[in-house]
Amino acid sequence: MMKIRAGEGGGEGGEADGVVVMDESAVEEKRGEGNKGEEVAEVEGHPYDFHVSGPRNLASPNWRDLIRSSWRDPNYKRMVIACFIQAVYLLELDRQDKRTEENGLAPKWWKPFKYKLVQTLLDERDGSIYGAILEWDRSAALSDFILLRPSGAPRAVLVLRGTILKSSTIRRDLEDDLRYLALESLKGSVRFGGALQALKLVVDRFGSSNVCIGGHSLGAGFALQVGKALAKQGVFVECHLFNPPSVSLAMSLRIIGEKAGSVWKRIRAVMPLSGEPVLDREEAKDSKPGLKRLCTKKWVPHLYVNNSDYICCHYTDRAGVAADVTTDEPEMKDDVGDDAAAKLFVMSKGPQKFLEAHGLQQWWSDDMELQVAAHQSKLINRQLRSLYTIPPPPTPVKS
Repeated sequence: MMKIRAGEGGGEGGEADGVVVMDESAVEEKRGEGNKGEEVAEVEGHPYDFHVSGPRNLASPNWRDLIRSSWRDPNYKRMVIACFIQAVYLLELDRQDKRTEENGLAPKWWKPFKYKLVQTLLDERDGSIYGAILEWDRSAALSDFILLRPSGAPRAVLVLRGTILKSSTIRRDLEDDLRYLALESLKGSVRFGGALQALKLVVDRFGSSNVCIGGHSLGAGFALQVGKALAKQGVFVECHLFNPPSVSLAMSLRIIGEKAGSVWKRIRAVMPLSGEPVLDREEAKDSKPGLKRLCTKKWVPHLYVNNSDYICCHYTDRAGVAADVTTDEPEMKDDVGDDAAAKLFVMSKGPQKFLEAHGLQQWWSDDMELQVAAHQSKLINRQLRSLYTIPPPPTPVKS
């Protein structure tokens, strides 16, 4: 197994996402109270064991997947990738608690799906694990008579965790949380460089169509920006973002500026200057230099949002309304608006309290109900705008 380390250096700013996903109080509640604690632990196992808190009705791959692959069902894929991200949280907790590969909690979250750990992404500054690469385990699959990788199952998955508020990781995690809060960007983080390098290596090995990236919370912020960096080079990797951060000071200031600009445009429309024609909205948009549209295939990340989570709820700000989507459908429709830059899935029935609404466990729940946004998310459209526009040419300097 290889380890990719995030080197020293990089900015010391901050970002906004963080929430405790691995809450120690939840561990104690699961173990029981008083004298019954040890007995409950023996019967139920650790509260983060796959058989205790993992999905209940998610079948492991078998020979039938060669005929009809479960991976072709977007609900199945969403649930499995969420489990893989949970494994990264547990890899870090296993490290902190000095659990080995034999007795660790993390392997139980990828082995049932016939994947194996091949790389961990480490932050050299504190030694923490913030990401991992999982690959299809051919030998494990053959032991269950799965002769070929099921259709739709990625050869490799890069998964990135969010914030863990424990002494071993809290400083570096919160630095990136604050970086996003202040700048709405993670490019100054050494973890961004490590994740981008890891993704490029696995894409070079397997091809972009065989690779998937996923992240939760802060990890979703990294996944979005790393995926966008490759998309700018014309390399599109399937991307799944759970509770991606949407709150930032930069965004708030931008919104204020946009509103002020909108008010000024209305004033000018009512009282145009003499001799100056008034352009309608579409004409004004087309008249702006440097905003020429690129005729190219679009990169379409998948976002999973709970409106009760104030960290990610701003992604649901859009021009249209949400359309009901039956979660039993084998395929989510691709025609979510001709100009859609992302697929935005909104939790319509799920946890309402903030900590649960921001948690990862809801995304492998059996009784969840999702809606898919019928129009673009204003925020994701703004974040991906640079992928589809040509910047204005530099002004020539007169000698």
